Amino acid sequence: MSVLDDLAGLSAAEEFFAYLDVAYEPAVVHVARLHLLRRMGHYLKISEAEGAFDALDEEAVRLLCRTHLQQAYQDFVASSPIEERLFKVHQDAASPKPQPAKPFVALSSVTGANSGT
Repeated sequence: MSVLDDLAGLSAAEEFFAYLDVAYEPAVVHVARLHLLRRMGHYLKISEAEGAFDALDEEAVRLLCRTHLQQAYQDFVASSPIEERLFKVHQDAASPKPQPAKPFVALSSVTGANSGT
């Protein structure tokens, strides 16, 4: 199996840290586990799009994945999931809400009077 196949088989954030041998504070991972993995995936997609995986041996792929996990972890050591806004729920919470339309009721509809007479 390749490193990327091995990573695809992992589920818990702690498993990624152990597999890639990245030190971490449990409190940071506890708060931002899904965000960390999503950010790492984002970094991996960028690297893949840039061709960074082309012609790399498995050890180099492992080091690149390790670097991306460390980078994602540092993002959340210095910030918070809400500040990073990776998930739609956080993006929506931070976006300004439009003012609700105020209902308009014509006076004539209340009084029953016709406006033309």
